[in-house]
Amino acid sequence: MSFEYAENAHTTHSAPNTDRDDDTAMALKIVVAGGFGAGKTTLVGAVSDIRPLRTEETLSEAGQGVDDTAGVARKATSTVAMDFGRITVHAGLTLYLFGTPGQDRFWFLWDELSEGALAAVVLADTRRLEDCFAAVDYFERRRIPFVVAVNRFPGARTYAAHDVSHALDLDRGTPVVLCDARDRDSGKDVLIRTVEYAGRMHTARLLDSVG
Repeated sequence: MSFEYAENAHTTHSAPNTDRDDDTAMALKIVVAGGFGAGKTTLVGAVSDIRPLRTEETLSEAGQGVDDTAGVARKATSTVAMDFGRITVHAGLTLYLFGTPGQDRFWFLWDELSEGALAAVVLADTRRLEDCFAAVDYFERRRIPFVVAVNRFPGARTYAAHDVSHALDLDRGTPVVLCDARDRDSGKDVLIRTVEYAGRMHTARLLDSVG
């Protein structure tokens, strides 16, 4: 298994802000999940301010018949443990991103990667929409707020957000957004939507518990 840092990531160098009270700083954990080949590694790498940690292996003949590459035949590598990145959304708010492996045989890692997560992003590929069912079920069962981000692959048919929501049988109010996992601004928008939604959900649950 190879642990590598991507060379083409966005790296931000800035002087420390000594005027800001460090007590106001907040670090939140976000899980990036979804089916095999949905774009999880790409999204984490595109938005990360640091060189992302990747744990990838080259797809081999041994995986044939195990990994379903229909629709993603050009995919040459696969995450076997996790992806990790970090992005500072604005002064005082940093997100730590943990990308899950997509293949069924690595799902045992999800519990550890999701421990302490504020929320999750479930990446969806409309060519293989059924591949994200497991992620949707996983976060719904654990009551972890999540946003479904439809990764717009070239040549893939475009569907309206409500059609995707209906096809995935999402709980009412679960956001569905379109994104390009390769684009930093698009990925950042997804993360902001995720944090905002999670904040609303956690606040609502807190009010219910004291009401």
